[in-house]
Formats: sequence, C-alpha cells, structure tokens
Amino acid sequence: MDESPADVQLVHEPKDSATPVVEASNGQPEYRTPEELVAKAIAPVKREFLRPPPVRPVSNSNEDGAASESKEKPAQPSVGKEKKSKRQAKRDRLQQQKSTSNICPEVAKTGDPSSCPYSDKCRFSHDVEAFKDQKLEDLEGECPFVTAEEPCPYGLACRFLSTHPEGVSGMKSTRRNSSEVNGLRKDVQRLLWKNKMKFPKADAKVKALGLMGPANSKAKISENKDGDDVITANNCDAANGNGSNALVDATEIEKSAVLEENKDVEDPSESNESRPLKKPKCVDAEDCCDKVEGGGVSGTENVVCESSKQPEADSTAEILTPETDGSLKVHPREKKIIDFRDKLYLAPLTTVGNLPFRRVCKVLGADVTCGEMAMCTNLLQGQASEWALLRRHVSEDLFGVQICGAFADTVSRAVELIEQECSLDFIDINMGCPIDLVCNKGAGSALLMKPMRMKGIIEAASGTMEKPLTVKVRTAYFEGKNRIDSLIADMGNWGASAVTIHGRSRQQRYSKLADWEYVYQCANKAPDKLHVLGNGDIFSYLDWNKRKVDCPKLSTCMIARGALVKPWLFTEIKEQRHWDISSGERLDILKKFVRFGLEHWGSDTKGVETTRRFLLEWLSYTCRYVPVGLLEVIPQRLNWRQPSYFGRYQTIRISEMLLGKVPEDFTFAPKHKSNAYDRAENG
Repeated sequence: MDESPADVQLVHEPKDSATPVVEASNGQPEYRTPEELVAKAIAPVKREFLRPPPVRPVSNSNEDGAASESKEKPAQPSVGKEKKSKRQAKRDRLQQQKSTSNICPEVAKTGDPSSCPYSDKCRFSHDVEAFKDQKLEDLEGECPFVTAEEPCPYGLACRFLSTHPEGVSGMKSTRRNSSEVNGLRKDVQRLLWKNKMKFPKADAKVKALGLMGPANSKAKISENKDGDDVITANNCDAANGNGSNALVDATEIEKSAVLEENKDVEDPSESNESRPLKKPKCVDAEDCCDKVEGGGVSGTENVVCESSKQPEADSTAEILTPETDGSLKVHPREKKIIDFRDKLYLAPLTTVGNLPFRRVCKVLGADVTCGEMAMCTNLLQGQASEWALLRRHVSEDLFGVQICGAFADTVSRAVELIEQECSLDFIDINMGCPIDLVCNKGAGSALLMKPMRMKGIIEAASGTMEKPLTVKVRTAYFEGKNRIDSLIADMGNWGASAVTIHGRSRQQRYSKLADWEYVYQCANKAPDKLHVLGNGDIFSYLDWNKRKVDCPKLSTCMIARGALVKPWLFTEIKEQRHWDISSGERLDILKKFVRFGLEHWGSDTKGVETTRRFLLEWLSYTCRYVPVGLLEVIPQRLNWRQPSYFGRYQTIRISEMLLGKVPEDFTFAPKHKSNAYDRAENG
C-alpha cells in the first residue's frame, strides 16, 4: 500500500516545472519532462514525492577492486522455499497431522475429546490441554462468526476465541457458511470418483453431432449390474429426495433408450466394473489454472474424431416431451438471455479472483462476477479443490463460472453436471488461456488454431445446457495472425450468447497494449443477437468511456488487471470521476477482504494463513497503484512502471497489521507476473 502526503494534501501544485528524477548517471540525477516519461511508460510522479536515486559506490583501482565492490552489495533475500519432493511433502503432512497443534475439528468444536466419532482411529490429536498450551495468541478483533445465531464452527481452534460468548463453545455448529452455495455433495463426489456418473444429455448431444470418437465409445457411460449405485447428472437430486426438473427433449430420450437397450451387451474387452479415472497431476503454482484453493490439468483427455462430424439432428425440433410433473424443457430459442450492455463485468481472475475478492468488488460496484477458471477433467473426477472454484456468495446476483476443456465430450459433460449441481446464471468457456500446460493439452488458446473443434465444443455445450453460454477468446494464437474476425459471425449460430475478446494474442501474453481497433472490427462483424465484450487495459473511467464511444456495438468492457490494482475502479466508472482515495480508505478495503476471507477460509490458524497468502497475492498488484495527487499526468495507465517514491509499505507488514505476526520462517513470492514470459516465442 502507498501512503503519501497526497492523503492529506489532495490538490498539490508543483513548485516549478522541474521534472521527476528517473535515474542516476555518474552520481547526478537526471530529469525528464512528463511527456518523455509517458512515452517511455514511466509513471510521471511529482518531484517532491520521489526518493533520491541510489548512489553507486565507485570501485577501487586495486587488483581486488571487483571483489571489494561485490562485498559492498547487500545480499539478496531468499523469496521462496526450496521445493520438496512429493514423498517428503506427504511425510511432512502426516507428521503435522499427528502433532498436538492439529487438533480434531470435532473436539475443537465441543471441547470434549470423546465427541469424535472415530475415537482412537482418528488421525488428529485429541489432547485439548496440549493444544491450548501451544496455541498462538488470539488476534485482535472479533470472530467473523460470533454474530451468527450458531456458535463458531472452529471452537477452540479459532484465533478469536477470547471474543466467543461464554457457554456456547461446547455446542455443535451445523453449518459454517450459509451465505455460500455450490458445494460438491459427497454422494455425487463418490460417483465421480468411481466413474459411475451418467451424462445422458451430453452423450446424446455429442453423438448427434458425430463427435463421439472410438476412444469415447467404451467409456461414455459406466453401467452398474446391480442397478443401485449408478445415477445420472439429471436425476441425482431426485435420488436424494430433492426432486429434479431437468428434462430431456424427444430426440435425446430416443437416443438414451437405445443406449439402455444395448446395456446388456457386454464388450469382452471391458471388465465387469468400470475402472476409475486416473487422478491428474497438479499444475505448477506459476500456471494460470492452478490456484491456492487447488487445481490441475489432466493429461488423459479423450481424442475426438473431427472428420466424423455430422450436422445436428432435430436440434430445433418443435416437439417437446412433458415429464411426469407436467413441466417442459426450455426450447433452445427460449433460453434466458443475459443483457450485458453497460454492465461492469469483473473478469475471471486466476488465484486473486477468489470469492472474498469478488465480494469486495461487488461492494465497490461490480455488476457481473465470474469464478476462476476450472478444468473440466478435474471437475469430472470430483476434485474438491477444483469444485471450490465454483463457490458463489449470495451477494453475487449475476454470477457465472468459467471452465476450460479441449474436447466436446469433456466440456458438455462438465456443463451438464455443473448446471445440475450449481446455482449460476451463465457458463463461460475459456478459449484464450495462454499458459503452456493448458495449451499443450489442446485447451485454452490452442483451440484458436482449430476452429472446427471450437465449433464442436460450443455446439455440444450449448445444446446440453439451458443457461446462456459465453466464450472468452484472444485475437489469435500467434502475433499478427488474427482470426477471430472470421469466426465471430458464426459463434452466435453455434450457440454462444456472448463473446469476450481479449485484445492480445497468445504469443503476446500481457506485454504491449491491447489491440482495441481489432476488437472494434470484430464487434462490427458480429450479428446483432451476439453480445461482444472487449477486454484489455481498462484502468479509468476515461478508458471505459472511450471504448464505448468508439464502438457503439460493443456491449460492455470486461475489467481484469485494473480491478486488481484498484478495485474501486468500478466506483470511479459509475460516478465518472477520478477517486483520489486515501490510505485510510484503502486500508478499510483490505479489512473487508480479510473479514470476507476469514468467513470463507476459516478463523483457525489454517484459515488465517490462507487468507494471508491470498491477501499478499492481491497486494502484489495493488503496489502498482500511484495516488492521483502524486501524478503530473492523470489518469494512470496500466502499463506504466512506477519509480521509487516515499510512502510505499512492504506488503508483508500490511498483512501483519490485519492478521498478526507472520509465522517463523515465513516467505512469500507472488505467484503471477502479469507481463512475464519465459521464451522468445511467448512474447
């Protein structure tokens, strides 16, 4: 966070026409005009707020000059821990579970060691007194759950135990977050683990499109000979007594009947019981599809035969089949359409776009929110860490989830399952993720080189779901080979309700400015029924106004990194002003995030440290903000680099102000660098 005299003196005129210090040459400062700084993408900070440039020591002329100069350089601190092997990490986890610091959650809730249903077989500690002796001191503030009617679900483990009302710590809490939805049910997770979940709508649609390849014919549906453990994505609520209103149209019911007739014919190459899917390897922490909450990319996606594509049969049939409850399936032409026009859309942001951050943006004026990108293969394997990315807060009144997959069958099955299990308003398919581990599997930006596969995925997904389907793309895979303008007219016919165009190629990543002229070109070619959203470098209300004025056919602009640096950007756009926000107001925003984070991740030690990690990830972006009162030229541009100026705090120090002292040997390094690329072909 940046503190500066601008917090007290909001309007400050420069004393003279002298320009900021940008570098030192031969120990003497150099000055440049604001125009020169802007041309070089350097923030033109007023001279009186700049730190003097460091004076480099003059090396001695003796033989050991190089050695003496190197000694004067301060040692660079380590920014990360050495990566452990999987075996060592597992050994450390097991050892941590056995320690007294890892008390059983049931015992912590009630304070009674005999309350655990697993008794001596429990893998956690039941020693209440030993846990109290080594427990860290309580944090300042109140427990985020203390105002609820039910007691704190963390009991003795809560870091705000001193604020708990007396006499309620021994009670059991039935639910922790009643304000959050879209949790994965255990019975559905077990079926996904065993590969016994059926997807009749998705499989029928993929087969009708001719996208069910040979690799899928054997694994498309897992049958149970006893008939008591197989459940479909459409009737899983009914199996649990909740009922279901998911319906299948006439053509899909016919195809499902054919499948049921052939279920008794066994393939000799198949075993009596279907084998569970192989668990995927986790994606490296620096990749966009991995999150602290969890994530990964499966390397076992099925191959689809694109040459066998056929036109969809009876996709617009007028005959609708009533179910026993008398309801009707929504006709494709009667799907709910979301009007994105002039709505402030918070982009799905990797790692930082978590539920607490989205709640902060909702408070500051965001209209549409979308969850972090989830991999379809991981969702279909029942990974709880991936399903956590689909969580929704009740304050998110217009909410969508973003998924990523390489093949039509995988995406359509994930869509059917998500629509059945989750509360949402739309589903977005990511076809623009630039990360290598995603593209190497044929997903993300790799789909931009395979338009027929893009068509198959969109048609299969939109034909399976009843909610609106949106797509997010980049301009192209390689720089200078834009191709979305040739596909934009067809995307609406394939079934997409809206298309978001990020004005950069995959090769460009986040370097250079977004190509808005090309975004305008695509928007003008799009049919009227298709909403086109632009994305890239929106950092002030002037940027927002310019994009809307330059291209009236543009429905709205998606706000991504601009919201990470200053989440009050939504307020600025709605109020049409530059907000010279003070350090106290920014600290209040961080306090809200911490409170939301503790409610989401928990108020015990693990929840506090998880909140700290996500807070630091966010602060690694907010440090790029320069207060309005410090700038010679406003508004600030997203690609400006900041010089060293007075008032900048260390991010870890800010986290200690809100969450107490960091643990011993604590280190932090931001997971993502927005302009980073590792090889020449990536930028």
